[in-house]
Amino acid sequence: MKDDAEPVILDDPGRIKALSHPLRRQILHRLRVHGPATSTTIGEVLGANTGTTSYHLRQLEKHGFIEEIPERSAGRERWWRPAGQRDLRMPAPETLAPQDRPVLAELLRVGHAEDMEILARLPAGYEREPAWARLSRGFAHMTEEGLAEFFEDYIRLLHRHSHRIEDAPPGARAVYIRLFSLPADET
Repeated sequence: MKDDAEPVILDDPGRIKALSHPLRRQILHRLRVHGPATSTTIGEVLGANTGTTSYHLRQLEKHGFIEEIPERSAGRERWWRPAGQRDLRMPAPETLAPQDRPVLAELLRVGHAEDMEILARLPAGYEREPAWARLSRGFAHMTEEGLAEFFEDYIRLLHRHSHRIEDAPPGARAVYIRLFSLPADET
């Protein structure tokens, strides 16, 4: 499995659209959290038929988000895993053609909805397992360059402490980690 350390800028509208589909996002999440699977096992868990999951798996493969595991696949049974891209970044809107910007807006909308759902689960998760639901709220005055440097340091730190599912030590769990920044002087 490749484990690309370099960021992948999602500047191809086809790739952005591939990630905007709700079932594809669920499939990709399932593979990241639970490891390799077939279209049949994914379909059973997500309540979709094998033909549907096979189609969406091929779309995710076509755009480089997942890959087949040839040594596990046999006949019609194909096993899939994430392609190793852990640092996917949105393009600046102005780098896309005007007709492609709605696709980016949809991906941002879908991602925001997922993040809000995760955020809504935070209080209960913290109450249940505070060692796994860490909380911090920061505030700082930074320059644009300083913020960019902080962000890159954060990504390096994330990579240094994370494991691919097949290499994770005993006791490792999948965790959601979010970092966002917004100017505080605009409100």
